[in-house]
Amino acid sequence: MNSQDVRLKRAYYRACHRGTKEMDWMLGRFAGAALETMNHDDLTTFEELIALPEPLIDAMLKGAAHADGSMADMIARIRRHHGMDTPTA
Repeated sequence: MNSQDVRLKRAYYRACHRGTKEMDWMLGRFAGAALETMNHDDLTTFEELIALPEPLIDAMLKGAAHADGSMADMIARIRRHHGMDTPTA
């Protein structure tokens, strides 16, 4: 197993075991769908995201807290994955 495989497995595990079922589901589902296709920089950003406190991640996903640069891009990808950017009727 190479270091990239270890990083992917660790990131997936950490995404699925956040502490609340909602965050486990949101980050875990996204990780399961997206981790294998992430480049090195995207994986690094995702690892930085999942290292943040859960209330901050939740606030960023809900738009109540601001994220910059690559973190903002990652938040947008997670939101799109879950259809959170779709307008409601």
